[in-house]
Amino acid sequence: MRAQAQVTLMDVKIENADILIGQQTVLHLTVTIDNGKVVYWPIPSDTLMAGVEVLALSQSDTTLIDNNRLIIEQDILITSFDEELYLLPPFRVIDGGDTIYSNQVALKVSTIPVNVDAPEEFFDIKEVWKPPFVLADYYPLVFGVLLTLFIICVIGYIIRRLRNRKTVVSEKKEILPKIPPHEIAIRELNEIKQQQLWQQGRNKEYYTQITETLRRYIFRRFGINAMEMTSCEILEIIQREYYDTRSVYDTLKQILQLADFVKFAKLHPLPDENNISMANSFLFVNQTKMVELPQTLENADTKQQENKTNDSNLMNE
Repeated sequence: MRAQAQVTLMDVKIENADILIGQQTVLHLTVTIDNGKVVYWPIPSDTLMAGVEVLALSQSDTTLIDNNRLIIEQDILITSFDEELYLLPPFRVIDGGDTIYSNQVALKVSTIPVNVDAPEEFFDIKEVWKPPFVLADYYPLVFGVLLTLFIICVIGYIIRRLRNRKTVVSEKKEILPKIPPHEIAIRELNEIKQQQLWQQGRNKEYYTQITETLRRYIFRRFGINAMEMTSCEILEIIQREYYDTRSVYDTLKQILQLADFVKFAKLHPLPDENNISMANSFLFVNQTKMVELPQTLENADTKQQENKTNDSNLMNE
């Protein structure tokens, strides 16, 4: 009795012994061994025999039973695509130097019965089914369209704002009166004076800003490209074509010559010379500025002319 209790056993059962071609069935493999004994049973991973294929192997399940014995269970999923009656080969378990074989089971594989006398029972291949409508499938398309429309609206809004801005700026430029050149020059000279550059020892920067202001004024006032001319060329044109009076010439000459000495000869003028240069800059602008007739005088002359016309008309009547 003790020797019989220690024998390793293997048993195989088939879940469904009669299947159609392509169907699947399960082989239930059971191994009974002593607890603590190490055995080995090889199972083919692809085919049991010609025509019978192995599809999957389950994980083994171990259960402890009475008499310190273990039951190891494992399932094998098989199928076949050939019509035949198969006697499956026995499984074996290797226990040390002994090999124990399992029982054999049969598998019958049948084809689908076809009634050749009733062709109307044959059905054609089914048409492709359309998948059901699922709104979530169209979310990316909807979001893409909405995002595109949003980007187009933003671009259109920005373009419209830029156009309106250009229109407003152009209208403002048309509405704003043109500032006379002498007013611009006087404003720039006042800004230079407030910086107190020569008081800080920045003589070159002081005279550079003064001469550039005067050169820009000459360009706006007379149309002379003074920014590209030397001091002598500017003085010559001013004296020859615009002002033959000595006062205007001497005023501008004092500024330009002293500025050239400071910028190119690194001369350090006295404080009085710096103040005189600024004063002469204002004087030159005021001497050469374009004087416009007041609007009130023009209106008065126009009104006086209209009155004379009306009086002559009354006398003629």
